[in-house]
Amino acid sequence: MTEILLIIVIVLLIINIFVCTRAKDINIDKLSEDMEKKFDSMEKSFRQEFYTNREESRRNEQENRQEMKVSIDSLTSSISRHIMNLSTLQQNQFDINSKSLENTLNSFNENMMKSLDNLAQLQNEKLSQLTKVTEEKFTGLTKSTENNLEKMRITVDEKLQSTLEKRLGESFKMVNDRLEQVYKGLGEMQTLATGVGDLKKVLSNVKTRGVLGEIQLERILEQFLAPEQYAQNIITKKGSRETVEFAIKLPGKDEIKDTIYLPLDAKFPLDIYNKLIDAYDEGSQKSIDSASKELERFIKKSAKDIRDKYIDPPNTTDFGILFLPTEGLYAEVIKRQQLVEDLQRDFKINITGPTTLIALLNSLQMGFKTLAIERHSSEVWKVLGAVKTEFSKFETVLNAAQSKLNQASSEIDKLVGTRTRQINRKLESVEKLSHDQAYEYIAPSKDDEF
Repeated sequence: MTEILLIIVIVLLIINIFVCTRAKDINIDKLSEDMEKKFDSMEKSFRQEFYTNREESRRNEQENRQEMKVSIDSLTSSISRHIMNLSTLQQNQFDINSKSLENTLNSFNENMMKSLDNLAQLQNEKLSQLTKVTEEKFTGLTKSTENNLEKMRITVDEKLQSTLEKRLGESFKMVNDRLEQVYKGLGEMQTLATGVGDLKKVLSNVKTRGVLGEIQLERILEQFLAPEQYAQNIITKKGSRETVEFAIKLPGKDEIKDTIYLPLDAKFPLDIYNKLIDAYDEGSQKSIDSASKELERFIKKSAKDIRDKYIDPPNTTDFGILFLPTEGLYAEVIKRQQLVEDLQRDFKINITGPTTLIALLNSLQMGFKTLAIERHSSEVWKVLGAVKTEFSKFETVLNAAQSKLNQASSEIDKLVGTRTRQINRKLESVEKLSHDQAYEYIAPSKDDEF
């Protein structure tokens, strides 16, 4: 602002000088000196004025700050006084409310204690009455139970004695029958030994051994599966004329159309197994190794035949079962863990004996039953719904019967209690008779007895 004023003054001076110069013939140098002096004087005057203004402004600001501080202190003091007054008022009101609440709580506690005392006294009286009635009923029930138990003990002793005598007689008779059968069995042993020799001759024929294995496999399937759950002498591989001895029918998604077959084939290498047993008896390691290798070759060849002839997914399962008809032969094969792994890995064939096949069939049977349950679960739920409906009706009838029984019990209690006391009061003035005299008056006549 000061610079602007200074510029304006300078411009005015220059204009004035220019005008004077045109009007008069004045020396330029002198005029310049005069102007410089005037400028210096003006500059000093301006600076003095600026200094005076700045000092005045500083004093005004200081006075304003002082006044503001005084105002703030006054306001703070006023607010503090109001807060103290409000706090005192709240404390007084809180003391009044506390005293009122304390009086109310004391009154409530007194009333509550009185009510609790009355309730406890009433409960004690009811409990005493209930205990007395319960003891009387329990005493009568105990006596009745003891009498019934004594009667039951006598009856049980009589039954036990007669049963024991009967069982002992039957046991002696059974022992005699068993001894007689043992004597007959000893006589039949010779005939059996002769039959074993004949059986050994029969089993020496390879074809006969195969038929025996098939017969045993058929017997097991007949015992543990229904006829419609397996097939016999069926072609399981499309484009092949080879028939598998037996195939288990596994249900697919559709019970009728999607049937998957599990091929089963029986093998009975009795001559190879006998060679191995003889080698074990001789203790010759060379003979044992030779017979073992021959047995392994036979088992692998049989597994390969089952895979190539009978397995055809998805018409069949991707694995088959090789059945060995004796537990000894099965144990001899199954203990060769590497052979079993090779059969499962290379030919997808599982080895089973009579016991393991039965376990497998039981597992399949459980699966068939589970599938049947799942397919008929909707019918089961309907039956359960009907049972639930009938049970709700039964519950309604039972509640009605219970209500009637409670009503009858209440009437009996009233009759036994109130009516009995009324009758006794009415008969207080009547003289009692002796037992014999009373019996003469109230004894039933012969006509009444009939």
